[in-house]
Amino acid sequence: QVQLVESGGGLVQAGGSLRLSCAASGRTFSRDAMGWFRQAPGKEREFVAVISWSGGSTYYGDSVKGRFTISRDNAKNTVYLQMNNLKPEDTAVYYCAADRGIIMPDYHTPERYDSWGRGTQVTVSS
Repeated sequence: QVQLVESGGGLVQAGGSLRLSCAASGRTFSRDAMGWFRQAPGKEREFVAVISWSGGSTYYGDSVKGRFTISRDNAKNTVYLQMNNLKPEDTAVYYCAADRGIIMPDYHTPERYDSWGRGTQVTVSS
């Protein structure tokens, strides 16, 4: 497994931006597909975005397409989530997750991933 630590969450007004970071350690980060998920109170964990080990492939959940961008820096063992035009419905705890190898067809399901961070809270006020 890999150890993951998220940061960058906070309180922002609707229309604002935040950039989340996820620092990885414990195994070869550059061989992992990395995902972001979020979970709001009383709701299931929701897929946000995933990026391949090389950064060449990315996929997004429908609710964030065109507003969020996932990226990674393998030299820094870090994956990022740039969130623009934030909406109150984006309020949630955001988690990063790692999956060994290439992006698999079930990349949008939490069960695909073998390592998780503890999450960072994002709150968007209206």
